[in-house]
Amino acid sequence: MNDIDQQIKTVRQQIAAAEHTCQRTGQVTLLAVSKTKPILAIKQAYQVGQRAFGENYVQEGVDKIITCQQAQWLESPIEWHFIGPLQSNKSRLVAEHFDWVQTIDRAKIAQRLNEQRPVDKPPLNVCIQINISGEASKSGIALTEVESLAELIGTLPQLRLRGLMTIGTPGNAQQEFPLMQQIFEKLKVHYPAIDTLSMGMTADMAQAIQYGSTLVRIGSAIFGERDYHH
Repeated sequence: MNDIDQQIKTVRQQIAAAEHTCQRTGQVTLLAVSKTKPILAIKQAYQVGQRAFGENYVQEGVDKIITCQQAQWLESPIEWHFIGPLQSNKSRLVAEHFDWVQTIDRAKIAQRLNEQRPVDKPPLNVCIQINISGEASKSGIALTEVESLAELIGTLPQLRLRGLMTIGTPGNAQQEFPLMQQIFEKLKVHYPAIDTLSMGMTADMAQAIQYGSTLVRIGSAIFGERDYHH
């Protein structure tokens, strides 16, 4: 068993323990954040059953998607999530190659993705990114803007609004995550397709699950520290 095998097993055990604590067994998806990591690392995770991967950089992600689709070891499709900030001049590549975009934070990006999504592909699954802390350095929209952006996305036929995403502030999970859970539950009433609350990373995963997260984004705990030189 290699390191990635063991680390995925450990993370899955941690997710299961957190689910058990709050009686939510089987409700949380593990997204393996593979940014800056080589294809070999993705292959190793794939071979122990990991099927959902997250990428932050457009070209790197597209290159990996194309390479993996052609790989002999690919037995069933990988579900690719774009989880980084998205500039409008890169939106076409994302619309054409990814299955999910978790970082919708303005109408222009939503409209471009809708226009650029190939008609022979299913609608692009999207999440609205919320800047729950209000920090200027973070991407995402304010809570007060969520409903109007959700309403717009609901009119775009090549997008499917699946939920919300946020990046928590270290030490503030008890304040931020309940607010995310509240707006998530409110939106679900109006949008039946909403089923995803993408919230929680390595340090705050258990607290995110406590407050209703359905998808946790885990990178370094699976793949080790990132090497940004490549």
